[in-house]
Amino acid sequence: MISLSEYAALHGKSHVAARKMAARGGFKTAVKIARNWIIDENEPYPDGRIKTGKYIDWRKDRRGQK
Repeated sequence: MISLSEYAALHGKSHVAARKMAARGGFKTAVKIARNWIIDENEPYPDGRIKTGKYIDWRKDRRGQK
């Protein structure tokens, strides 16, 4: 278990963004002890982006051009 700031630095993310994600419940192993967050160092950083290409040319679909 490491601090959330160390975890964010490991993954090249902002400590503020990691703290907000932990507060929203975005991590499975993040635990708040008093005012400090700790997290398992092996937990992958979640990526919520859609990578399937589902929304490619979605504007054309709405205009009936595709």
